Amino acid sequence: MLVEMVIDGMDVPEDGPSTDHAAELLLRSADGDQAAFARLYDMLAPRVFGLILRVLVDRAQSEEVLQEVFLEVWQSASSFAPKKGQGRSWVLTIAHRRAVDRVRSSQASSDRDVRAGYRDLASPPEGVAEQVELRIEGRRVARALSVLPEAQREAITLSYYGGYSQSEIAALVGAPLGTIKTRMRDGLTRLRSEMGVTS
Repeated sequence: MLVEMVIDGMDVPEDGPSTDHAAELLLRSADGDQAAFARLYDMLAPRVFGLILRVLVDRAQSEEVLQEVFLEVWQSASSFAPKKGQGRSWVLTIAHRRAVDRVRSSQASSDRDVRAGYRDLASPPEGVAEQVELRIEGRRVARALSVLPEAQREAITLSYYGGYSQSEIAALVGAPLGTIKTRMRDGLTRLRSEMGVTS
């Protein structure tokens, strides 16, 4: 919140956390205000990059997608409708869609998601047997994830590998919170079934 109020000493009004500074900057960018767009980039780029990196895992590809996202934001800022949602959510939705498109085109989305999850484990395996076991289990998870409908797979991946709450996922994918909860519940039930987990 403080960051949004002190962006390069810009003349953003300090009317509290309810002010949607990203929306204001988007509207000014839509009018061709390059300075407003630069401030929007400075404000949102770290969060956008974090989202993209969580989905893609690969830093170089994430940097490329970050540039694509902000190019699209600049080109389509006029289509942003403040009455339909917040500016930050609009930009994050574009980023999420771009990242998912990049994953699909690389043909290794499931493997990447599993690798990202194991990279976050607190302690690495101590022996070769444990490494082999983790790889086998990782392949089982990847296969089980691949049979889920796309919407369920996306919600589970963002939650368990991306670390997003159900509310954040709803904002990212533009779906109601209840829909996200249903997708996750049904997806996890199907995942347990696919992996032969009984409980």
